[in-house]
Amino acid sequence: MNAVTRDQRERIIALLGDASADPGVRAVVLTATGRGFCAGADLRGAPASGERVPGDVARTIRLGAQRLIGAVLDCEKPVIAAVNGTAAGIGAHLAFACDLVLAAESARFIEVFVRRGLVPDGGGAYLLPRLVGPQRAKELMFFGDALPAADARTMGLVNRVVAAEELEKTAREWAERLARGPTRALALTKQLVNASLDADRASAFAAEAAAQEINMATRDANEGVASFVERRTPRYEGR
Repeated sequence: MNAVTRDQRERIIALLGDASADPGVRAVVLTATGRGFCAGADLRGAPASGERVPGDVARTIRLGAQRLIGAVLDCEKPVIAAVNGTAAGIGAHLAFACDLVLAAESARFIEVFVRRGLVPDGGGAYLLPRLVGPQRAKELMFFGDALPAADARTMGLVNRVVAAEELEKTAREWAERLARGPTRALALTKQLVNASLDADRASAFAAEAAAQEINMATRDANEGVASFVERRTPRYEGR
């Protein structure tokens, strides 16, 4: 069920960092093999409570789950989650951190922490209220019930629900469409939208103006304007 191990986490973080730095990468799809998307963190190697030193847990969360979610939010390329099955705990938060979320009809999202007597981690208490509001976030986290893909879409957690056999095809179509777009403009747009949730109007407007200033120096912005004037389809390079 793809429980996240330390090695898997570090590999995903590294791949997302590489994607940001590589102009040849224009979009990212995060998906899984097997019948589950991600069952949460792999707890088999967790130390017993008597073996912990105060500060160990906070450090582990900060350097582990929070870094993973931060890597998705900070990736400078659009990230699509293609959720093929159950996404529980950090697995659900990994999907919710993505820019666009596709889900198979059989997918489920579970805030499993309460079932284990745990507090949500991996940015869950940050992400969920911003996506669905505090009351619904509390309902999901307090009860830990499985949320079917169709209900997740109704709540705004999922962009589209498709048949299982259509998931990979749809994810590829979306990724290819994004890859043909103005990559730097998309990166700046992602940054503006994510930051707006924590910013006042003056800060958001200042960030918008700065993003426009940066973007207008890109080749793609010049190509977009030129193609409009010349009445042709733009050919973006991601630069």
